[in-house]
Amino acid sequence: MRLHRLEIEGFGPFRERQVVDFDAFAADGIFLIAGRTGAGKSSVLDGVCFALYGGAPRYEGTDKRLRSDHCAPEDPTTVSVEFSAAERRWRVTRSPEYERPKLRGPGLTTEPHRAQLDELVDGEWVGKAARPVDVARELDEILGLSQQQFLQVILLAQGRFAEFLLAKNDDRQRLLRKLFGTRTYEDYQNAFEQRRKDAERALTAAGDGVGMLLGEAERLTRETAGDEPSADGTPSTADRFAEVERAVQRAAYRAETSARERDAADTAHAAAEARHRAAATLREKQVQRVRARTALAALESASGAIDHDRLVLERAVAAEALRTSIDVAARAEAAASRASAAEQLALTAWIAAGERPDAAGLGIRIAQLTGEIAIATAAASAESELAAAENAVVTTRETCAEFTALLGRIDEARAGLPERLARLDEQIRVHTAAAGALPAAQAHRDEVAERLAAAREAEQLAGARNDADAAHAVALTALERAAATVNALLRQRLAGHAAELAAALVDGEPCAVCGALEHPAPAPLTDTVVTDDDVAAAEAQKDHAADAERAASGRARLARDAHAAALARAGGESVETLETAMTAAEVALVAAADSARSRDRLQAERDELHATDKAAATEREALAAELVEAQTALARHEAQAAGARATVDAARGDFASVSARIAEATRLRSLAQALEDAHAEASVRAAASADAAADLAVRIESSGFVDAAEATSALRDAGERTALDARIRDHDAALRAERDRLRELELDLAGEPDEPIDLEPLSTALAAARDAWSAAVDAAVHAAQTHERLRDLHARAVQAHATIADLADEYDVVARLANTVAGKAPNTHRMTLESFVLAAELEAIVEAANLRLQDMSSARYRLQHTDARAARGAASGLGLQVMDAHTGQARPAQSLSGGETFLASLALALGLAEVVTARAGGVKLDTLFIDEGFGSLDDDTLDLAMRTLDELRQGGRTVGLISHVAAMKEQLPAQLVVEATAQGPSVIRQDSALPV
Repeated sequence: MRLHRLEIEGFGPFRERQVVDFDAFAADGIFLIAGRTGAGKSSVLDGVCFALYGGAPRYEGTDKRLRSDHCAPEDPTTVSVEFSAAERRWRVTRSPEYERPKLRGPGLTTEPHRAQLDELVDGEWVGKAARPVDVARELDEILGLSQQQFLQVILLAQGRFAEFLLAKNDDRQRLLRKLFGTRTYEDYQNAFEQRRKDAERALTAAGDGVGMLLGEAERLTRETAGDEPSADGTPSTADRFAEVERAVQRAAYRAETSARERDAADTAHAAAEARHRAAATLREKQVQRVRARTALAALESASGAIDHDRLVLERAVAAEALRTSIDVAARAEAAASRASAAEQLALTAWIAAGERPDAAGLGIRIAQLTGEIAIATAAASAESELAAAENAVVTTRETCAEFTALLGRIDEARAGLPERLARLDEQIRVHTAAAGALPAAQAHRDEVAERLAAAREAEQLAGARNDADAAHAVALTALERAAATVNALLRQRLAGHAAELAAALVDGEPCAVCGALEHPAPAPLTDTVVTDDDVAAAEAQKDHAADAERAASGRARLARDAHAAALARAGGESVETLETAMTAAEVALVAAADSARSRDRLQAERDELHATDKAAATEREALAAELVEAQTALARHEAQAAGARATVDAARGDFASVSARIAEATRLRSLAQALEDAHAEASVRAAASADAAADLAVRIESSGFVDAAEATSALRDAGERTALDARIRDHDAALRAERDRLRELELDLAGEPDEPIDLEPLSTALAAARDAWSAAVDAAVHAAQTHERLRDLHARAVQAHATIADLADEYDVVARLANTVAGKAPNTHRMTLESFVLAAELEAIVEAANLRLQDMSSARYRLQHTDARAARGAASGLGLQVMDAHTGQARPAQSLSGGETFLASLALALGLAEVVTARAGGVKLDTLFIDEGFGSLDDDTLDLAMRTLDELRQGGRTVGLISHVAAMKEQLPAQLVVEATAQGPSVIRQDSALPV
C-alpha cells in the first residue's frame, strides 16, 4: 500500500483546504513532519486514519471532535486520501458528523457522516461506493488490514508506540489476537471444554440412572407390599441390588398365584352365565306366546272389513272389461257435437258473405268462382308487367339525369387539379427535409431511455441497498451484544470460581493456588451464579449471531454491487436530469416522426390525385356511352307500359285491380268449400256416435250391470285395485303365519305356566360371578405387570452399572485434554492453546525486532520471549524481557530508560509490522509513519535510530517521521512543515529539500 495525496479541510487545526503530495517525497524516501508542539503534526496522520477507517487513534473512535474548532457553521469538513493497493489507484473522501446551518429557516441541523470511494480507471475517477458502510466494506477487502493492524504496521501513532513492549500478558494477548485473528483457537478450547462437560454429565447421568432405576424398583416393591420407606441408614448399592432381585422372585410367585385364581373365577363365571342364558331363552318364548295370541285375535276381528274389500275388488274387475266401450261411446258423442257446431259456423259465414243457404247448389257455385279466378289470373301477369314497365320508365329517366349531372361534376373537378398538385409538391419537399432527422432522433431517444431506466433502477436499488445495510447493522449490533454477553458471563463465572476457592480457605492451612498460610482478602460469594450451561448457551447465541451477520454482509455487498452497476449504466446522472433529456428527445422524435408521416400522407395524396384524374377521364367516357344506352332503353320501356295498361283495364272490371278481383273470388270459394266439408263431417260423426251407443248397450246387457252409470261407478284405477289386492293378500298371509307360530309355541311350552318366569335371582348370581372374575383378571394382570416391571428395572440397572467404568475412563481422557488446552493442571505453564499459538508469533516478532535492536543498541540489548508462569494465576506464555549483554542478566522492559525504551519499542514495532504484513497475505507496505518523541535520544543513539530508519527506504518505501528535534531537521531535507497562523488555524508547507 502506498499513499499518494492527502487533502484536509475543516479538520483538526486546519480550517482552509490543505494538500499533501506524498509522491513528492518518493525520491528522498524519508521525510520529516515538523512543526511546533500543538501545531497539528499528528493531525496529519489522524486525517489519513480517519479517511481510511472513519476514526482517529487519538479520539478513541469518535468523529465529533474531528471537526476543526476554527470552522464557521457553514464551513465544510472533508478529508480525502489517494492511495494505491494491488496495482490499482483509489481515492477515499470522508466527512464526519457535525452541525451546520439549516438551508431554510433559523437554527442548525446535523450533517451526517459521509464517505465516497472512487477508482482511477483510464484517467477518470469512477464511483465504487457512496455510503460509510459500503466504503468500509470495500476498503476492508482493498487494504487487507484492520484499523488495529494499520496502527501497528503503518501509522505508529504517538502514545501507542511503546504499548506493545510494556503490555502485560493479558493485554498483549488481546492485541495479538486482534492482529493475527486467533479467535479460532479459543473456539477449539471452548469445544474441548464442552466435550469435558458432556463427558462429565454423561458419567453423572449414568450413576444417577442406576440409582433412579433401583429407586423405582424399590418404590414399586413398597407399593405392592403396602410398606412405608425404611428409616434405616442408606444401604449399599450391592445390598440394594440383592433386595431388588428378591423382590423380583416374590413378584413372580404372586403373578403365578393370581393366574390360578383368575382361571377358577373364569370357570365359575361361565357356569353362571349358562344358567342365566337358559332361563332367559324360556322367558323369551313365554313372552312370544302371549304376543302371538294377542296378534291372532286382532287379525280375526279384521276379517269383516277384508271381506268387503274382496267384493269391491271383484266388481271393479268386472267393470274394467266395459271401460273401453264406455270411453269409445263418450268420445264418439263428443265428436258428433263438435262437427254439428262447426257446420253451423260455416253456414253463418256463407250467409254473411251475401250467398243463399242452398246446400244443393254449393257445387255449382264453387265451379263458377273457380272459372272467374282462372280468367283474372291470366290478366294478373300483365298487371305485374305494367308496374315493372312503369318503374323501369321512372328509373331509366332518373339514370339519364344522374349521368348528365355526373358528367358535369367530373368536368368541374378536373378543372382545379393542376393547382392542387403544385401545392402538394411544395409541402412534400418541406416535410421530406424535416423527416431526415428521424433515425438520429430515434437512436438518441433509445439511449436516453436506457440511461433513465438505469437511473430509476439505481433509485430502487438504493432502497434495497439501504435495507440490506440496515439489516447488516442490526445483525452486527446483535453479534456485538451476544459477544458482550459471553464476556460478561465468563467474568461472572471466573468471579464465581474465585469465590468457591475462597470459601474453602482455612486460616493456618496453605492456599491450594498460591500456597500462602494467610488469607487477608478472600473473594466474597456473589448472589449470581453462572453455570457452564449458561456460558455455552450464550456462546451458541453468539455463533448464531455471527452466522446471521455474515449472511447479512453478503446480501448487503450484492445490493451495493447492483446499485453501483445501475449508476454506471446511468452515466452518473440523476433521474430528474435524464427525465428532462428524455422529454426533449421524445419531443424531437415525435416532431421527426410527424414530418415523416405527413410526407408519406401527402405523397399518397398526390399519387391518389393522379390516379383519380386518370380514373375520372376513363369514367367520363364510360358515362357518355351509358347515357346513350339509357336514353334508348327509356323509349322501349315507355312502349311496353302503354300495352300492359290496356290489358289490365279490361280484366279488373269494377275492382281497383286484377289482384283485388282474384282475392275476392278466392275468399268466396273458400267459404263455399268449408260449408260443403262441414256438412260431410257432421253426417259421418253422427253415424259413428249412434254405432258406439248401440255397441255399449249390447255389452251392458250381458255384463250383469243395470246400466252404464252403474258400471262406471264400479270402476277403480289400477293403483286402487293393487292396494285392495295387497291388503287382502297381506291379511290372509299374516293370519296363516300367526296361527302357525302360535301352534309351534304351544307345542314347545306344553306344561309350562302362562306367566313368564322371574330372572332376577339368576341375574344377581351372574353379576356376582362376573365381578369376581373381573377382580381376579385385574389382580392377575397387575401381578404380571409388576413382575415384568421389576424384572426390567433390575436388568436395566445391571446393564447401566456395567457402563459406568467405560464412561469414567473416557471422562479422564477428555478432562485431561480440555484442562491442558485451557491452561489448567496438568499444564504446568498455564498456557492456553491460543497463547501457545500466539507465543510462536511473538517469537517471530522478537526475532525480527532483534535484527534492528542489536544495531541501534550497539549489540547491548536483545529482546527475549519468556513463557514463565505469571504470578497470581494470570495468563502465561506471552512475556517479554530484555537481555542486557553488559550484565548477562535478563531484566523487565519497564526497567529501560526513556531512550532505551524508545529504541526497543521502535525495533519491536518494526518487527511486528513485518510479521503482521506477512500473515495478512504479504501486504506490501510502501508508506510508513512514525509519530513518537525522538527527543529522548542522545546524539549517538539518534544516529543509530536514523540509520535503522534509513534502511526502511529500501525497495521504494517512503517513511514519514513526526518530530520537532532540531538535529532531525538538519539530517532530513525533505520536510512537511505544519505551522500555526496568527489567526489560530494551522497550514501545511511542503518542501522536498530545505536548506541547512
